Amino acid sequence: MASVLKKGIIFDIKRYALHDGPGIRTTVFLKGCPLQCPWCHNPEGEHPEPEIVWHRKRCQAQCRDCVSVCPQTAIQKKGKIILVDRTQCDLCGVCTEVCSYQALEIIGREVTVREVMEEVLKDRVFYEESHGGVTFSGGEPFLQPEFLEALLQECRRHRIHTAVDTCGYIPTALLGRTAAQVDLFLYDLKFIDQEKHQQQTSVSNRIILENLLMLSDKGKDIVIRIPLVKDVNDGLDNMRQTVEFLLGLKNVREVNLLPYHRGGEEKFKRLGRKHPRRAFKPSSKTRIQNIERIFEDQGFTVKTGG
Repeated sequence: MASVLKKGIIFDIKRYALHDGPGIRTTVFLKGCPLQCPWCHNPEGEHPEPEIVWHRKRCQAQCRDCVSVCPQTAIQKKGKIILVDRTQCDLCGVCTEVCSYQALEIIGREVTVREVMEEVLKDRVFYEESHGGVTFSGGEPFLQPEFLEALLQECRRHRIHTAVDTCGYIPTALLGRTAAQVDLFLYDLKFIDQEKHQQQTSVSNRIILENLLMLSDKGKDIVIRIPLVKDVNDGLDNMRQTVEFLLGLKNVREVNLLPYHRGGEEKFKRLGRKHPRRAFKPSSKTRIQNIERIFEDQGFTVKTGG
């Protein structure tokens, strides 16, 4: 009983997901990530706590309802722009309640394991028919270890297939302890070169590669996911280094290539964060085909998109 009452913070539950593991799946997005990838398409998953966002396209700023009701005077109107002082905002939600246009929204909510499982079990018949299940994503799910472990235990109790989408930058002891409860790891790899990884994500990849080796030694089912960002990590040298590393693992034979898309750019603005200095772009079709060939020539199954 205690495990189903454990609480965590999520920012979305996506039903009927088709690109987060085999079959039809429910993807649960947990908040918090140790990496700071400037091309992230889910920047609302980076901070561990709930956040307020402003949807400019929905807003009819002339109404000023949110400005007048904010008890912390954290909202101001400047021309057609609504400015939220997030250092003053206490996430009371009063502004979101009065906004008729749903222009203000709190991203992230505290939920119990029981509440998540109630949503998950609604689609159990689809998991059984499609050999699908539940995927825990983020953010980085392992930043909420007790919550994640309790969710995995409940899924196992209900015989639901589980996948965890991880960046791998987590304590090895935690990952090793939890690995037995995970059916499939969707493991992100961005760079093999440690210096480049540090420059682009703000952390070293040493523990990421060590953890991947550990999971491989345990015989875990692993799919490698590589986000492809033009002129950042889509160089053929990086891909060849990645292939060489993966060939040293015991049981990794599938690679998912995830071309960059611009969906995260607007999210940065909604969160009131400065957008990354450079404009990121997806890799060209020719470059993606060349990358596919590099992996396929070494016997890997390659899926692109998602």
